[in-house]
Amino acid sequence: MPRVEGMISMSTFPLFAVASLALVLVPGPNHLYIAARGIAQGRAAGVASAFGVETGTLVHIAAAAAGLSYVIARSATLFNVIKWAGVAYLVCLGVRALTGGQETAARKVVPQPLRAIFLEGVVVNLLNPKVILFFLAFLPQFVRPEAGAVPLQIAVLGGTLLLLGLISDLIYAAGAGALGDRLRGRSRALNRVSGVVYLGLGVVTALTGRSV
Repeated sequence: MPRVEGMISMSTFPLFAVASLALVLVPGPNHLYIAARGIAQGRAAGVASAFGVETGTLVHIAAAAAGLSYVIARSATLFNVIKWAGVAYLVCLGVRALTGGQETAARKVVPQPLRAIFLEGVVVNLLNPKVILFFLAFLPQFVRPEAGAVPLQIAVLGGTLLLLGLISDLIYAAGAGALGDRLRGRSRALNRVSGVVYLGLGVVTALTGRSV
């Protein structure tokens, strides 16, 4: 099959695209997080969290291209530091959402700024050990060292995954935002949903192993 020097084989790229599409179509932690944000605060919040999550993916792509993902995944200490930092962050978000819901009867809740939601999405994805393992165990299967420029191949493959993931995320954000609009006025219930999702994601992150 023809290929450009330093780039991916034309037979490899379509296979990766199909595999990536199958992965992003299956609801996962990112989708749950984005849906929780969209339900709790509307479509704009869901979209902001989606862009935040995929900005985090961009950082993971750069780390994988530089070989940092491999180092982190192979180091039990570094991997566990990132994993438990992610667990602590998600648990804090969950507790904040659950306790914040108790205050809604006394005062009007001030919406979280979209910039803060965006940054929250970045942090959630950066501290997700499953993403690190994905870039170590899945993506390298489609890299062909004999084609040259491995970092460039990782960037192209990762960028493809990011684009597909962003489209999927935005669909979830729009759907969750629409659902949130229908439930608007039930702030306590919405906060409880968000809190349970965050705590659930914390448990999933805590159970993530290092084996690849």
